[in-house]
Amino acid sequence: MDSLITAIRVVPLEHYLVLSFLLFSIGMAGALLRRNILIVIMCLELMLNSVNLLMVAFSAFHGDAGGQVMVFFIMLVAAAEVTVGLAILVHLKRNTDGVDINTLNRLKW
Repeated sequence: MDSLITAIRVVPLEHYLVLSFLLFSIGMAGALLRRNILIVIMCLELMLNSVNLLMVAFSAFHGDAGGQVMVFFIMLVAAAEVTVGLAILVHLKRNTDGVDINTLNRLKW
């Protein structure tokens, strides 16, 4: 574990900030511009993972394990979110012929 923290501290914190910002920006652009629900879910996961990367980097630089524990719980919630999202996607695919977001407008209560 100490070698991982040492390896993280070798790279400056600004590099983690830039990488996390780029990943979050790519995820946000994909979520806003795409129409396929599967790609939107993957972009949301990319945004969550960019925040996780930043949280682990800050945690390692400050020498506190609290951020890494928080990342573990965020990953658990993200796994549950993907499960529910894929279940909705399969149900939508069975009822319609596509996975386009515009088909969600036609769903009835």
